[in-house]
Amino acid sequence: MNIIVTIKQVPESSNVKMDPETGTMLRTSAEAVINPLDTNAIEAALTLRDKYGGKVTVISMGPKRAVEALYEALAMGCDEAVLLSSPKFAGSDTWATSYVLASAIKKLAPYDMVICGERATDGETGQVGPGIAACLDLPLGTYISKFIEVDEDKARFERAVEGGHEILQTSLPFVAVVVKEIGTPRLSTVRSKLKAKKKEIPVWGADEIGAKPESIGLKGSPTKVVKINTPKLMRKGNLITIKSPADIEKAADLFIDFLKERELTEYITQKERAS
Repeated sequence: MNIIVTIKQVPESSNVKMDPETGTMLRTSAEAVINPLDTNAIEAALTLRDKYGGKVTVISMGPKRAVEALYEALAMGCDEAVLLSSPKFAGSDTWATSYVLASAIKKLAPYDMVICGERATDGETGQVGPGIAACLDLPLGTYISKFIEVDEDKARFERAVEGGHEILQTSLPFVAVVVKEIGTPRLSTVRSKLKAKKKEIPVWGADEIGAKPESIGLKGSPTKVVKINTPKLMRKGNLITIKSPADIEKAADLFIDFLKERELTEYITQKERAS
């Protein structure tokens, strides 16, 4: 079984910077790690490979530094890795990113399954997995929490839904979007990291995957960020230092007046309403 896993390198810190002109994230402004939810996708792929045989190929689209995320995936146990990196990819939204990843996946064919994490912690859109399925015209399984059985023709899996789970079946190949429940990511070791560093990771640009210029980067992105601003938190209030029971009464009266001014009287106690 040949499985392809898509991963993303994301900022480890929430203190990231944005380009005010393009509306895109400056990914060199913070430390980066594998998107945590993508490590669950890696674990799902490795578990299937260990059970059914085959290989796991991990791919990532990003700047040259994203190769470190791929090395970490290799250290976890993936067999091969490919980095998709080119200035032409810069500024791609989720649709253009899906197109680039799908183009690379086509080059890696044949494959039985494409596994993606539920979403990336930097964008929180959850759109790339379904976008890849649309570009490849493949069946899509989302919120997969467990693979029940996989054979040469089909896969049965458990899907998390509100209030429980449902069991579905689809033909192969297909795109699987998994959730954290799929499995706890295995840890890499010093030995596996040293072994991973010895592997050569090819870098593919737009030409290598046959990507159309009009479908990648800012030009190929239908969504545009028209404005960026930093919200300002302004709190103006009355500070009351409680030193006596009278201060407590004063604070309560001020709070009740605050609610009345904003027509939030449903939060006032029944006793206060009666008075």
